[in-house]
Amino acid sequence: MRQAVPVPGDLIQFIQSGAKFIVAGHKEPDGDCIGSQLVLCSALRRLGKDAIPCSAGPFKRTEIIPYAAAFKSAPDEADKAGARLIVVDCSDIERTGDLEPHLRGLPAAIIDHHAAVQHSPGAEKIPSYVDANAPSVTVMIFALIKELGLELTKEEAQFLLFGLCTDTGFFRHVDENGGEIFLDTAGLLKAGASPKQAFHAMYGGKSFNSRVLLGRGLSRARQFFDGRLIVTYEDCEDIDTLGLESRDSDALYQQLQSITGVEAIAYIRQETPEQCSIGLRSRDRIDVSAIAKTLGGGGHKNAASCTVNGDIHHITEMITAQFKDSF
Repeated sequence: MRQAVPVPGDLIQFIQSGAKFIVAGHKEPDGDCIGSQLVLCSALRRLGKDAIPCSAGPFKRTEIIPYAAAFKSAPDEADKAGARLIVVDCSDIERTGDLEPHLRGLPAAIIDHHAAVQHSPGAEKIPSYVDANAPSVTVMIFALIKELGLELTKEEAQFLLFGLCTDTGFFRHVDENGGEIFLDTAGLLKAGASPKQAFHAMYGGKSFNSRVLLGRGLSRARQFFDGRLIVTYEDCEDIDTLGLESRDSDALYQQLQSITGVEAIAYIRQETPEQCSIGLRSRDRIDVSAIAKTLGGGGHKNAASCTVNGDIHHITEMITAQFKDSF
């Protein structure tokens, strides 16, 4: 069973001694990111603090679009006056996207489950609650709230479960070491969270266009290395005709991972004529975060992403070259 990293004392002190907080997450947020931000802000407010959730967006996933209005795209000078910063679901302020220039210079702390925080030589060490084995940041926020002496509200519990289900693929990615996850889940349900509601939020409410885009992604899939790697894509024309809200990468990954012999998937999404984002997934053996890092991105062993310059053809060649030594 996973041994959770204890909540650091310096993070507790950082929160208790502050009066105002800006809570930021990574660009292109998911359910774990926005759930962590909103629940942390709720808990901070219940402690008598000011809390401002900020996100550069864009809110592309249909399940999180309803919550976009809860976030500021950037803090103003009044927000920043006397504020402290807590960055969740990423360990690098650059991952906050267009928020980064607005966050520089603020006293900061990090809560993340991706990788250890690397401090530059001579840089001030900041409070960092990092557990690379945690299934989601929301379970870390759950632990933090308990350390702060608070009981979860029903709404907070629902957001925390939503984030946990997002990052575990509704528990599809949990292995034999995941017993602790279900103990956390039981605690969230006891506080009023509904798995039924979380499932509907994640997998219901999809548009017709999202199914059309899913079909295009499946029809464009190409096999490499005897079918162990599958690469597919969406282009700018897809975005123009179907819209950003049509993206449902999780459903595409599920379908492609069900194919016999598949070990890894690369989903190339053309954001502009000159730039593409790449989603990477693997079953067990291949560490796609290592591949993403070589391209300036990051993530987990079995789920990672990056953004690179180039067209789809060029990037397909680059990705296959990166995977060559993995097979």
